[in-house]
Amino acid sequence: MLGIIGAMDSEMNALFEKMENRREETVGFSRYIQGTLLGVPCVLGRCGIGKVHAALCAQAMILRYHPDAILNIGVAGALQDELRIGDAVVASSAVQHDMDTTPVGDPLGLISGINLVHLPCDGALQRLLEEAAREADIRSITAAIATGDQFVVGPERKRGLSLLFGAGACDMEGGAIAQTCYEMATPYAAYRAISDTVEDSGREYYLNLQDACAASARLLEGFLTKWKEAARE
Repeated sequence: MLGIIGAMDSEMNALFEKMENRREETVGFSRYIQGTLLGVPCVLGRCGIGKVHAALCAQAMILRYHPDAILNIGVAGALQDELRIGDAVVASSAVQHDMDTTPVGDPLGLISGINLVHLPCDGALQRLLEEAAREADIRSITAAIATGDQFVVGPERKRGLSLLFGAGACDMEGGAIAQTCYEMATPYAAYRAISDTVEDSGREYYLNLQDACAASARLLEGFLTKWKEAARE
């Protein structure tokens, strides 16, 4: 079974509606629907915005539903100039840009305890996402996705995060889900459809959210087809 987590209703509602043989429950703030999506056994989770909501949702999903892997989907802001609305960033890793213990000599983003800056994504799942993007004719890059409890705007800040972490997009949940999966030994992968460009000052997100969510859903449909094919091999 595949676990799929998104932060917002706008990212998840179209998927919820397509689920068959569905069973729904709410745990804390998170909404879960288990069933079959495009022929794939899945549990969908709407976690809410921010790192704490995301981590709680991921851990509850792992403990209650025991997915074989977790895929984090949705929209995000671009950190690289070539990215446009509806493009996608497939995560090569996840980083938490607001994790900062540099005053004691650590590199920015180091997560104490596990002592990593870049949280790994599952290589096989990453390749399936890259293939799905190509076949869906979605322009994509593969790069780190940077997470923090901040809505990041402005070209200077965005380009700075790209330079610091080799990141292509910034969100508010992925790094927390990646850390949960790492600590719970659950394979993790992620992608983000671009909702706002590097030059955006905050307005583009609201204008382009629907189109970005549609691109995210298209990429997921392609990925699920790839997931089924891989399962049959």
